[in-house]
Amino acid sequence: MTDLFTNPHRYGDLDAWRREAVELHARGPIHRIDQPGYQPFWAVIGHDAVLDIERRPDEFTNAPIPILGSDAQLSLRAAGGAEIRTLIHMDEPDHGKYRKLTNDWFKPASIRRLTDRLDELSRQAVDKLEALGGEADFYKDIALAYPLQVILSILGLPEADYPRMIKLTQEMFGAEDPDLQRDVMSPEQTVEVVTDFYRYFTELTADRQAHPTDDLATLIANGTIDDAPMPDLEKMGYYVIIATAGHDTTAAAMAGGLRALAEHPDQLRVLQDDPDLLSNAVDEMIRWTAPVRHFMRTAQLDTEVAGVEIAKGDWLYLSYLAGNLDPAVFDDPLRFDVTRHNADRHIAFGYGIHFCLGAQLARVELRSLFGQLVPRLQSLELAGEPQTAKTTFVGGHKTVPIRYSLTAS
Repeated sequence: MTDLFTNPHRYGDLDAWRREAVELHARGPIHRIDQPGYQPFWAVIGHDAVLDIERRPDEFTNAPIPILGSDAQLSLRAAGGAEIRTLIHMDEPDHGKYRKLTNDWFKPASIRRLTDRLDELSRQAVDKLEALGGEADFYKDIALAYPLQVILSILGLPEADYPRMIKLTQEMFGAEDPDLQRDVMSPEQTVEVVTDFYRYFTELTADRQAHPTDDLATLIANGTIDDAPMPDLEKMGYYVIIATAGHDTTAAAMAGGLRALAEHPDQLRVLQDDPDLLSNAVDEMIRWTAPVRHFMRTAQLDTEVAGVEIAKGDWLYLSYLAGNLDPAVFDDPLRFDVTRHNADRHIAFGYGIHFCLGAQLARVELRSLFGQLVPRLQSLELAGEPQTAKTTFVGGHKTVPIRYSLTAS
C-alpha cells in the first residue's frame, strides 16, 4: 500500500500528493496501511468518516499516541521517560479541564481585542513588501514572522525572543526535513528541542509567578486544575501548543494561500473585484493548505466506520489534508476557488471536542493580512519553484519566491 502518509518526502510535492489522494478517494474512505517500520494503521481519508470519528471521542481516543511515528521514533520516545502533555495528548475528563483554562482567550470577543495589533502587523507586512522592491520570499519574509509576532503579543513575550522562538518552532515541526534540522541531527537531539522549550518556559513561569501581568503566559503559569497548581509537564505542554501550533500552522496557511493566488491569477482578480469574498477565500486557503496534516486515534472497542470493521486497539490516521480533497463533498477538489460555496466545510481545524482552540484567531489573522495586501497587488507571479516542507505532521511551505508590483498606498 502507498507510502503517501508515512514518507515525509512525499509532502515535498504537494501537488502530486493531492492528486494521489484524490485518486485514493475513488477506492474508498478508509484504507489499511501496512508500511515497513510502522505499526499497521487505518488511513481515514473520507471527509464524513473523519467527522464520524471526531464525534465519538470516547470510542476513538487521542491516547496513547496522537501523532504518527515510526517504530524507531516511538521506541525512542518511550525510552525518554515522561513526556510533555499537551491538549492533543489528552482525552476526557482532562482535556475539558485544561481547555477551559484558556478557552475565553480564544473566543471572538477576546480576539477582537487584537484587531488593532493585527492590522498594524498587516500594514507592516505590506510596507515590507513595498520596501523589498518587487521580489521577495513570501514565506521567509512575511508569513514566518507575522503569526509568531501575534503569539509573542498574546503570551506577553519580548520581541527579543523572536529568533529563539523561530528556531525552536522550526526544529520541532521540521525535524524530518533536512533543510530545517540542526546542523547535526541525531535522535537524541530531537529530544533536546523539547528540552530547549522546557528550559525557556520554566524561566518564564518563574517570572510570571513572581510578577503576574494580564497576558496568557501569566494565566498558564498560575493556572489551577481541580483546585491544585497545574503540573509542570502539562504547564510546559500548554506553552508549547500555544507557541508552536499558533505559529507554524498559520504561517503555512498564509504562504500556501498566497502561492495559490499567484498560481491562479483569475482567482486573485475575482477577490479584488469582490472584497466581500475575503472570508470565503480565507476558508478556501485553509481547505487547500490544511497545515495540520493528521492526528491519530486509537479505537477503544470493536466498532465500524463507513462500513469498515475496526477492532479494539486499532490505530487510525485522520487525514485532514485528504479529507479536504474529498470529491463527495468538494466539487473538483483540486481546483482552488475563492467562490467555492462550501469552503467553510473544510476540516483543517478538526471537529468536535478537539476543534482547534485557535481557529478563530487564525482566520482573523489571514483576513487581516490578505485584506490589506490583496487590494494593493497590481501584479503577482511566482519567481521560482516554491519548496514545501518534507514533514508528515504539521507543514507547509519553506520558500515561496514571488515577483509582484503594488499600487500606491
